[in-house]
Amino acid sequence: MEEKKVLLGMSGGVDSSVSALILKNKGYEVIGATLELFSKSDNKDTYQDAKNICDFLNIEHYIYNYNEEFKKHVIDNFIDCYSNCKTPNPCIECNRYMKFGVMYEKAKELGCFYIATGHYAKTEYSEKYGRWVLKKSNAGKKDQSYVLWNIPKELLEHIIFPLGDFQNKDEIRAIAKDANLKVANKPDSEDICFIPNGNYKEFLEKNSDIKPKVGNIVNIDGKILGKHTGLYNYTIGQRKGLGISNSVPLFVLGFNKEKNEIIVGEEDKLYKNEILVTDINLLLIDEIKDEMEVEVKTRYSSRLAKARISQEGKNIRVKFEDPQRAITPGQSAVFYIDDIVLGGGKIV
Repeated sequence: MEEKKVLLGMSGGVDSSVSALILKNKGYEVIGATLELFSKSDNKDTYQDAKNICDFLNIEHYIYNYNEEFKKHVIDNFIDCYSNCKTPNPCIECNRYMKFGVMYEKAKELGCFYIATGHYAKTEYSEKYGRWVLKKSNAGKKDQSYVLWNIPKELLEHIIFPLGDFQNKDEIRAIAKDANLKVANKPDSEDICFIPNGNYKEFLEKNSDIKPKVGNIVNIDGKILGKHTGLYNYTIGQRKGLGISNSVPLFVLGFNKEKNEIIVGEEDKLYKNEILVTDINLLLIDEIKDEMEVEVKTRYSSRLAKARISQEGKNIRVKFEDPQRAITPGQSAVFYIDDIVLGGGKIV
């Protein structure tokens, strides 16, 4: 295994393309890997762009088919979450099982010491903690450390994030333009990769047993206020599109799967002082012995919130300094100490 040899995830976008350029300029032997995760016919541009960039930079490029693994670990989990009134983040599952799972196994096969992606995050060795750590990037709101909390900790020393020190996407596009990379102005993909039209409800109806099923919308006292078209069509905190009238605005507070009910209430009922988190992955420490002060993100776009965390069996109890709004089961709670990711888990 060669320490200057790296397998880079190539998506055909500007981030991975500039990552390839940076790694090559730093003297790494770079191999580009594009993971075929679902229908190839839907992603011809992705594969061609990735191959073209690798050809332009004179680096090897391979396409690896992991359709079955992706369906098992990402798509099936996505469907299962909605079946159980949870809101998933499929990128987190993809990072764990695909980009930092099967891709690392492929890297070892190819004799690569490192794998790399175009994520905005950092890995480095911490003298303070005596281990490799995952850190926030310099990219502020674009930082992606949140979606990386559940990668295996033993991989951290084998991961390179070439974009970790950049502050914004404009810098990346400028580098691409200066290097004559044809993807310099390629738009970012904002949708879930396996739902390119963004219509997750249609996807669920076509690919699972989840179908429209009318039920009651009730308040916290059980009073029927209206009808819904299927639990999967609604999210916690939703106000619009409920089709009910009330003297004060009402929001989705939760679901009763057994009764096929949506529970609504006034906005103050959306706030929680504490939550339970399961499926824990700790990166910075091996166990939580005593209550710890941390900062927590409960979704990718949310602000960090001060909290105290403590072990509760196999789970972690999170107690917030200030109540947090619209916390959603299925999403991830990620714990930070300064700019280091302590770990995270799934909100119950």
